[in-house]
Amino acid sequence: MFKLLFTIFLLVSLSGCATVPPPIEKPPAAKPEMPGIYHRVEKSQTLWRIAKAYNMDLEELAQLNHISNTSSIEIGQLIFIPNREAKHPLPAAYVYDDFIWPLKGRIIGSYGQAYSSMINKGINIAPCEDSRVLAARNGRVVFYSDNFAGYGKTVILDHGDGIFSVYARNKEVFIRPGDSVLKGAVIASAGAAGKDSNDYLHFEIREGHLPKNPLFYLPRKN
Repeated sequence: MFKLLFTIFLLVSLSGCATVPPPIEKPPAAKPEMPGIYHRVEKSQTLWRIAKAYNMDLEELAQLNHISNTSSIEIGQLIFIPNREAKHPLPAAYVYDDFIWPLKGRIIGSYGQAYSSMINKGINIAPCEDSRVLAARNGRVVFYSDNFAGYGKTVILDHGDGIFSVYARNKEVFIRPGDSVLKGAVIASAGAAGKDSNDYLHFEIREGHLPKNPLFYLPRKN
């Protein structure tokens, strides 16, 4: 019963996404007097993984380092970690548990954008050539709908640690509820839905029912 109620709550909170021009953000200034250290970003590291390594809140870390909803971190970038005295190495094994991009393409709608009183709770990715949608991380299919809330064919994966990924606006879907999928497996092909005839994938990452900025979880594109 709990799982059913949780799934319903997750799906209801999915609605209200829109594609609009990126907002201009002005993050609050960091506190230079705050004690801490700097972590130098290495290949394949994400802000999410760095936050986990230092046991920090992801949004707090992003805000403190002036990393906006439309930004991703770069190799060599210094990330300030407050109130820490020692650097934490991130084992290479973490790479196997991290997220990958679900679609090769360009972002046409960013997280947090507002339009007609609606907020984009994920990112919209338009395919360049290949429209294949990949599982962003190992998981299990916990939801599928042929036409969910105007978003067309929609899939939700449970990654087993309180994190879910959402894939909406698919032309075709190749998995069904109960299926276990590996990271990188082809699960769908991007398409169009509703009144918008443009082909793109609407992708979300959620911790429980709360939407999170996917760019903080995904590696920087080369």
